[in-house]
Amino acid sequence: MPVAEAFALAAFVEYQPGSVVSRTLVKKPTGTVTLFAFDEGQGLSEHTAPFDALVQMLDGEADITISGKNLRAKQGEMVLMPANQPHALHAVRRFKMLLTMLRS
Repeated sequence: MPVAEAFALAAFVEYQPGSVVSRTLVKKPTGTVTLFAFDEGQGLSEHTAPFDALVQMLDGEADITISGKNLRAKQGEMVLMPANQPHALHAVRRFKMLLTMLRS
């Protein structure tokens, strides 16, 4: 990731047909920042994480389920996924998101 430079975040990862693509931008002991691109119909099955995670929707539309609660997130919106609560994501339309994992 460029340092001390402005750049087009969404351009750092491209959509791939039938796939989920990710690119880690920052990896530190205190957390990670990862950019994702989900093709339409793709997703991540239900899982848990030991840390809070912040989703920033850069493009498209996704269904996100957190502890059985369903919500729809769209471009420009953010969702906090609390630690130790099951969550899943599904691309209603292809979407890009920035995921910030907060380890401390």
